[in-house]
Amino acid sequence: MKKTARRLSREIALQALYAWHLNQALSFDSLLEPLKDSPEFKNANEDFLNVLLKGILKTHANLKNHLTPFLDRDFQALSPIESGILLIGAFELCQMLETPLPVVLNETIELAKTFGGTDSHKYINGVLDKLAQQVRQVEFQARKNPR
Repeated sequence: MKKTARRLSREIALQALYAWHLNQALSFDSLLEPLKDSPEFKNANEDFLNVLLKGILKTHANLKNHLTPFLDRDFQALSPIESGILLIGAFELCQMLETPLPVVLNETIELAKTFGGTDSHKYINGVLDKLAQQVRQVEFQARKNPR
């Protein structure tokens, strides 16, 4: 199955967030520069990638605050992959309301299945599902109670 341009953008954002997790002094451009020669980058939606990554870097403290009540451990104890995926999901849930809730959840689960540990997709889904109940109440209720 061919990956969509947005999925590729999320994968690139995750790779950049992994590097940022290891060295938060890296600039936006420094995070993306090593990834620009990849075939994935050429097929990604660069505008979406820029909004996503810049938004996460700018609001990461606020995103962590949104996520913390639903974690079973400190945010710092999460793996770099888990924290990156959760930041992507939280940003899309909180700031990119044009992306439907099921899409956000599905995309983050797919990222976790591809890049995360064995059952990390279940953990990611559980955390983001709880966040969705809080930040997208109407959409969450409509999803739980279809007509």
